[in-house]
Amino acid sequence: MVESIRVLLVDDHPLVRAGFHRLLQADGRIDIVAEANNGQEAFDQFKQHTPDLVIMDLSMPTDTSDPETTTNINGGLDAIRRILSYDQHAHVLVLTVMESDPFPSHVLNAGAKGYLTKRCAPEELLEAVVTIHRGGTYISEVIRSKLETNSDSENSPVTSLTKRELQIFTHLADGQTVIQVAENMFLSPKTIHAHRTNIFRKLKISNNSELVHLAIRHGIVQA
Repeated sequence: MVESIRVLLVDDHPLVRAGFHRLLQADGRIDIVAEANNGQEAFDQFKQHTPDLVIMDLSMPTDTSDPETTTNINGGLDAIRRILSYDQHAHVLVLTVMESDPFPSHVLNAGAKGYLTKRCAPEELLEAVVTIHRGGTYISEVIRSKLETNSDSENSPVTSLTKRELQIFTHLADGQTVIQVAENMFLSPKTIHAHRTNIFRKLKISNNSELVHLAIRHGIVQA
C-alpha cells in the first residue's frame, strides 16, 4: 500500500479550513495530520508532526495569543521562513487570495515550493500537492503569467521593496509605531527609521496615511 501524503493545513478562517480539509481528505492519497490558524501554531505543529507538505494561507496572524497581533502577510511569510529555517527540506504550498506581485515573488524567494490562488479548481490543488510531494514545484498558470508580465513591464511600486522593507511596510500599515516595529523585529529604532525613509522614497509617499491607503489598495492589510 502506498503511503499517504501527510499534510499540515494552515488557515485562520475555520470554515475555509474545513472546506479544504474535506476536499483533501477525500483524496485517498492525502492525510491531514494537523491544522493551525496562525503562524506560531503552524511552526509548532510542523515541529510536532513533521508533515510531508504544508498548505498555508499567506494572510494570517503571526500569533493569536497576542491581542495586539493583526492579520497580514507577515504571518504567513514569517511562518514559511521559520519552518524552512527549522527544516530546509520542508515543502510549503501557499494557497491564498493574493494574486499580484510582490506576494508570489517574496513567497517563492522565501523557499515555498508552490503558489496557488483560492480560485483554483479542486483538481489543480490536488495536482499541486502530488507534484510538490514528488519533489517538483507548482505555480498556477495565472500566477506564472503575472510574474512573466511583471518582468516585462512596469511593476507596482510595492514590488520594488526588499523583503525586510515589505515586512516593515506591513507593520507600519498595521498602525505600529517605529518603536513597536523595532521591538517586534529586534532591530534598533534608528534602523527602522532608515528603512521607513527608503520605503517612503521608493513608494513616492510622504506620510503614514498614504502608506496605509497604499497597503489597503494592494491587499497587504485589511481595511
